[in-house]
Amino acid sequence: MNNINQLILGDNLEILKNMPADSVDLIYLDPPFFSNRNYEIIWGDKGEVRSFEDRFSGGIDHYIGWLKERVIEMHRILKPTGSIFLHCDWHADAYIRVHILDRVFGQNCFISNITWKRTTAKSNSKSIANNTDTIFFYSKTNQQYTYNQIYLALKEEMVKSHYSSKDENGRFYTMDNLKAPGKGYTYDWNGVIGNWRCPIETMQEYEKNNRIKYTKNGVARYVRYLDESKGTVIDNFWQDIFPVNSQAKERIGYPTQKPEKLLERIIKMASNEGDIVLDPFVGGGTTVAVADILGRNWIGIDQSVAAVKVTEMRMQNVQGLFSKPFVLQLHKYDYDTLRYKDAFEFETFIVQQYGGISNAKQRGDFGLDGKTRDNTPIQVKRSDQIGRNVIDNFKSACERNDKNIYEKNKAESKPVGFIIAFSFGKGAVQEVARLQNEENVIIKLVLVEDIVPIAKKPTILVSITDKGNDNKGLREILFSATATSAGGNVEFFAWDFEYKDKKFNPQILIDKAGLQSYKFKAGLHEIAVKVVDSEGLENIEIIKLKVNGKIEKLD
Repeated sequence: MNNINQLILGDNLEILKNMPADSVDLIYLDPPFFSNRNYEIIWGDKGEVRSFEDRFSGGIDHYIGWLKERVIEMHRILKPTGSIFLHCDWHADAYIRVHILDRVFGQNCFISNITWKRTTAKSNSKSIANNTDTIFFYSKTNQQYTYNQIYLALKEEMVKSHYSSKDENGRFYTMDNLKAPGKGYTYDWNGVIGNWRCPIETMQEYEKNNRIKYTKNGVARYVRYLDESKGTVIDNFWQDIFPVNSQAKERIGYPTQKPEKLLERIIKMASNEGDIVLDPFVGGGTTVAVADILGRNWIGIDQSVAAVKVTEMRMQNVQGLFSKPFVLQLHKYDYDTLRYKDAFEFETFIVQQYGGISNAKQRGDFGLDGKTRDNTPIQVKRSDQIGRNVIDNFKSACERNDKNIYEKNKAESKPVGFIIAFSFGKGAVQEVARLQNEENVIIKLVLVEDIVPIAKKPTILVSITDKGNDNKGLREILFSATATSAGGNVEFFAWDFEYKDKKFNPQILIDKAGLQSYKFKAGLHEIAVKVVDSEGLENIEIIKLKVNGKIEKLD
């Protein structure tokens, strides 16, 4: 597997089955809870509804079976050093641990049962409020799994009670016991014969570095400075991470959105930079967004078009200068989007879709963009009507790249290379035929549409209605968007009323009706509205307005 970030639309079971074994470092999953079904449909698109019907049609046993077959595949694709964090609540946590995790991973690979206090809801007169979620932490093996210790900041009351002493340099410190409670090292230190925690050589080093102070009875104590403290080692009760509220900056409007700090802790704890993090129920995209910020590679999967497209928009806004590009994998693809996207991103995407391995070097590669699993070269042309000259150059590149593979494929009447493009001209087709007939050199021409299905993106039309000024002098405008989709239904609209620098950063993520009202100050404004259909294809309309004594729509 290439370490390329991927956002995939589809049934996670089928996608997991096609992923190679031992390829992922960390899995976090927050599957739909087995709880009140009225709250389970979030986005409302066909993919989510179908998934809902799959998992709840037969009660708890059916739900456990639905989840278990996915966890089996997750266990297979985890590296031996990998681990899984499964997020659930009280409705099914016991079933999940006993019937899924203990059986698939084994009881000896259980690491922790993390309790996250997610809310402070009050109980009524007849019950105790269930204010916590459970996150089960299991490793692939119980020997060498990735684990980085997490520390919490010392609480103020602990600092005051434990670090009240101050040395001659003004540094606060506490004194720690150097005597061993059990088996230790017995020797005389400063006239005290004791059972010490460390050998005498270490004690001498402590003394040399002024890390020992003595009690009135002459017993040595180790000096721990407050400014050197890493904090308190974390335990399995997490009450310091608060849920995403209505005022949170990270809020995207996803009802079960998990806080970024929760995923930050898990990802830092159980993975390292460059590792691959998988979220098979990507939802609002918190896992992959945090993984990207922390320098991990990531894969996000969801059956909901809305979930995948909302996550795509989120990722486009969180990616920084040094972020790796990500591939969006849909059921169908828009020609314009593919044809005019970044060349390297397209090459990487299409080579992988063809089942090959993309070339990360981009230089010194004879113009080749990837290879098949048996090392046969692949070249990608993000163009139409490829000409004969491309065939000539590609043949030479294949021969220079690896003479042995070239001659072997030629002798076995196999393709010496593959060229992928949107279309091929008559000259290219004729030259390929000539090479095969006269020189027994096979170059296979592959159309993009034979690798990924191509469809037309939806059309969109936006009209505006001037609602006049409010009592603060702001001009209210009603926007009405209508759209049609050739390949499916229109799923939702998203709105950015402060569009600038060609970066879509929506204030309204999910609008099923296409109606929005917004108030503007006098001046020039750009508004962007995006439409998404049931195939995940999208289109965007930019409206330029001049707001003053009247509303003027600019070209």
